[in-house]
Amino acid sequence: MPPRPATDAKEVSPLRVVQAAIQSSTFAPVYYLFGDDDYLKDAAIYDLLAAAVDPSTRDFNCEIRRASELDAEDVSSLLSTPPMLAERRAVVFRDVGALKKAPRQQLDKYLARPASDTLLVLVSPAGAKIDTALQQRAESLEFAPLSPERVRKWIAHHATTAHGLEVADDATQLLQQAVGNDLHLLAAELDKCASYVLGAHEVSATRTVIDVEAVSAVVGVRRGETVTDLLDAVAQQDAAQATALIGHVLGQPKVTGVQVVMMLSTQALALAFGRARRDAGVPTNRLPQEFFAFLKETGGYPGRPWNEAASAWTKVTERWSARACERALALLLEADIALKESTVSNPAQILSSLVLALCALRSRAVA
Repeated sequence: MPPRPATDAKEVSPLRVVQAAIQSSTFAPVYYLFGDDDYLKDAAIYDLLAAAVDPSTRDFNCEIRRASELDAEDVSSLLSTPPMLAERRAVVFRDVGALKKAPRQQLDKYLARPASDTLLVLVSPAGAKIDTALQQRAESLEFAPLSPERVRKWIAHHATTAHGLEVADDATQLLQQAVGNDLHLLAAELDKCASYVLGAHEVSATRTVIDVEAVSAVVGVRRGETVTDLLDAVAQQDAAQATALIGHVLGQPKVTGVQVVMMLSTQALALAFGRARRDAGVPTNRLPQEFFAFLKETGGYPGRPWNEAASAWTKVTERWSARACERALALLLEADIALKESTVSNPAQILSSLVLALCALRSRAVA
């Protein structure tokens, strides 16, 4: 199970609710966990079970079951069994929305009067429809994906809590640029980086640090060869640099041509927005705030923390005309269709043609 991720002190996150319950040893009888980040949900389940159930009797007092495999008798038995030689027992139903009619009726009956000596955790997977009835009858916690800024804090937290290591700021940046914001994948890469560092250096009183060299060796990406670098090269209309980066980017963990086009599309929309704001008389020094508002409203994924994206876009907005932005979006749509439907061209070829066309837009607009 993963260690507890970091949370942002400026907001009350579901993990803070869990930690408050753990610290006070006061648990709600029923928790309903939903949202699109399954890693954070697993972390919350791990923390709740570790704190609420006596480790010496856990084999008798902890049940983790898939709802789709349960019938009405199973649900009734699981929820009516008292703790054995302990103060409390715990029951976890994964994918609770998969309960059939009869077992769901048993669950609803239990929720009307939940047992005080049982901790029931109901979990919906990412993408599942929110169960409003469960929301109303349980301590409901929504686990939304962390923002890119909070992912960076999480990287440092995971390295410290799981391995006793620090991560250099530039190494954190490179790791996020190479891997993205998938916490499962980031945790796996951090674990490998920790093994690499601990195997290469003797741990002393001062903590060993995961540096850029370690990330490069483990993940197989160097500074200047990430998706972010490709986005910047296209925004700057540097065709030579952009095409040279395509092979490096597509060789990175879980990076696909469709994902690259999605991030380029967010960038193109942002540049079109920035161009419109400049044409409306907004000064350049106000563009970062305008881009923040754009990202907040649209929910677009820029492939990096918002402040970095806003800064990068502000620097290149003057290079892009409204007509060039419109043409860029058309090219991106064509590339997206080609990547999803083509059986002839490969992703590298499609992206190469795309970035060459995008980088040529400025000269055409000038002409």
